[in-house]
Amino acid sequence: MSIEVRKVTKRFGDFVAVNDISLTVPSGELVALLGPSGSGKTSLLRIIAGLERPDAGQVLFEGEDATTRDVRHRGVGFVFQHYALFRHLTVFENVAFGLRVRPRAARPAPAVIRKKVMSLLKLVQLDWLANRLPSELSGGQRQRVALARALAVEPRMLLLDEPFGSLDAKVRQELRRWLRRLHDDIRLTSVFVTHDQEEALEVADRVVVMNQGKIEQLGTPQDIFDHPATPFVMKFMGSVNVFHGRVEGGKALLGPLAVDYPGHPHAEARPASGFSRPYELDLGRHEGAGGGFWATLRHVNPAGAVIKLELTDGGDSAIQVEITREQFEALHPKPGERLYVRPRQVRVFLEPGEARAPSE
Repeated sequence: MSIEVRKVTKRFGDFVAVNDISLTVPSGELVALLGPSGSGKTSLLRIIAGLERPDAGQVLFEGEDATTRDVRHRGVGFVFQHYALFRHLTVFENVAFGLRVRPRAARPAPAVIRKKVMSLLKLVQLDWLANRLPSELSGGQRQRVALARALAVEPRMLLLDEPFGSLDAKVRQELRRWLRRLHDDIRLTSVFVTHDQEEALEVADRVVVMNQGKIEQLGTPQDIFDHPATPFVMKFMGSVNVFHGRVEGGKALLGPLAVDYPGHPHAEARPASGFSRPYELDLGRHEGAGGGFWATLRHVNPAGAVIKLELTDGGDSAIQVEITREQFEALHPKPGERLYVRPRQVRVFLEPGEARAPSE
């Protein structure tokens, strides 16, 4: 089932949680609403679910206006962050609950309920725990029970609000891979809220980056990460080094850096910032072809396959660089040593946010 949000606005007192948002989720797609706390992502999800009513705009399902439709008649399966399982009911009865409380005329026979529930528990790989209580399960198992319960009522769409937010990192990583495989199997239109960039990039077909009630960028995970549309998206999607300065005469003059910027060939100066991710910086002991700057190595974090280094060029901001273990062992730099830093890529944005293509 397709979902369309048209110019939706939602206020809570003087606070604008959702500000004139339009968004389309095609049938069978898995979309992530990604953003920091207060960006409006959960409010938008609740409006789609029918748990909140917008102050302006429309929500359409398969082209039909569902803005005022009661939540019970929207065909929504909702999965919360904290499971919301019935503690006194077994895993089986938790999943069966939505079927057992249907009106008598619409309620399946007990044998049908049992077959369906066991099929769902097998789908989420928990059929062997059908008679356990929620208190006897791990956090990851409880979240899969909550998902099976949401699927039991045959929803037309699945909405998930920070579904893995309360789990530890290892379990969260396992569950998001499992959710992606599950979605590939059932192809149910799904929208999930997260503040975890890695989670959104790994799981979703498309990512909606939100900030202050608006959509900053919408695209595939690769588009969002490789081609950020605004400085906010660039910063939010991972560690980044920021170089402040100006553009004029076809050049971006950013502190210690000077890069070509053909998008602004005029002589007048404009404030601008350049962004490079830590793995986009090369280190060496010689200037070579130039295009970089000298900096002093302050700290080395050798843990893991990627070595993280912190340098300073004498200014207030630290410069973060990430290199492979092989590169580190070949260079073998020492704290206090001066090294030449050359960016392979600098993305330049005019302030207050006019974006241009990345400059090399």
